[in-house]
Amino acid sequence: MSDLKAKILEKMNQPTLASFATITEDGKPWVRYVTPWADQDLVIRFATFAGSRKVAHVKNNPEVHLTLGVTDLATAQSYVQVQGKARIKTDEQSRQAVWFDALTNYFQGQDDPNLAVVEITPYRIEYMSMDSMAPEVWEA
Repeated sequence: MSDLKAKILEKMNQPTLASFATITEDGKPWVRYVTPWADQDLVIRFATFAGSRKVAHVKNNPEVHLTLGVTDLATAQSYVQVQGKARIKTDEQSRQAVWFDALTNYFQGQDDPNLAVVEITPYRIEYMSMDSMAPEVWEA
């Protein structure tokens, strides 16, 4: 595994707060917080409501953007910017992949019909360090 990929995965190997941008039906950007994480192949997933606006946006236009990695400005060291294509999944395996206990506040369980998964396949990830103005770039 490359050093860059390892640094990216370190930022995304557990659920964290992130800004997720989609394009609305009328071509405008829309950003909201989500809690994603990535697998070893850098495929990013998070849970959402099947009837949410983000699901409609992704179905209409799969181009998405994700920014994550800073939880406190005083201690911030780096963050990542992700460009990718998203798709909506509702199969059992996808739901199991994103499930963690805090989701019981929103869903009745992994088989809740309201539970959907946003799966992002990135094609470009920029790793930004606070001590450099130039990003390190990973591309698929």
